[in-house]
Order: sequence, then C-alpha cells, then structure tokens
Amino acid sequence: MSNLVIKAAELPKDFPAIQAIRKSVFQEEQGVDPALEFDGKDEISDHLIAYLNMEVVGTARIRYLDDKTAKIERLAVLATVRGQGIGKKIMENALQVIANKNIPEVVIHAQEYVKDLYKKLDFVEEGEVFEEANILHVKMIKRFSQLK
Repeated sequence: MSNLVIKAAELPKDFPAIQAIRKSVFQEEQGVDPALEFDGKDEISDHLIAYLNMEVVGTARIRYLDDKTAKIERLAVLATVRGQGIGKKIMENALQVIANKNIPEVVIHAQEYVKDLYKKLDFVEEGEVFEEANILHVKMIKRFSQLK
C-alpha cells in the first residue's frame, strides 16, 4: 500500500472531506445521529486524514482531555477500501502524534466488533461494554511505558 499517505489535516480546508467520510461511515452505514457525530468538538481537536491514490479514504480525530490523556475518536475508513490495514495505519499515526507530545495515556471508545484491531496496538479493555450512539462499545486504554 505504497500509495497511502496519512497527514495532519488542515482545518478548515480539509474539513469537508473529513465530514464526507464520517457521514458515509457513521451516519449512512451505522445510523448515527448527525448531532452526535458532529458534536462541536472538532474545532478543539487534531485530525488525521488518509489518502489512497490521492483520494481521501479515512480519518480520525485526536482530542486532548488534559495534559496526561488524549482520546482518539471518529476513526473512519470508507467501506470500499476496508480490509487493507488503513485503519491500523491511521491509529499508528495518531499514537505517534500523541507520543510526540509526551502524553502518557490514550483512551478510546472502541466499537466492540473492532476491538481486536486496538488490542493489536496494545490497548487494554477497561470496564464493561456500553452503548454509545446505539452501538456497543468498550473503553480501552493504552499507556506509553517509555514516557514519564
């Protein structure tokens, strides 16, 4: 997948492409309410955008909860290109961004059916399965051991 490029999104320029991916994945495929999907927190977050053959195919956002914890949210890859490891690559990039800021802990609310992706990235489940936007999720945490 040498034609995959993941970069920090430039807002507001890249936001329409991010919106289109999230609308396709979360609203159209999964039935998430637009008010839940676009929650007013995009402006205070960092975003990654993935291009395959120069076409936008994926995104994720990083929200900083405090100086010790970041939350990766809204990981989305278009259905037409799933199964190629793009989501994992976006997550690896997001984790690198967070590590570079010396933030020791990353939290996600993983949709339960994809939690194994996050386990491969050393996330650990914490707590019980819960419902968010009518979808089963599990809280998962990754701690960077090398950061102090």
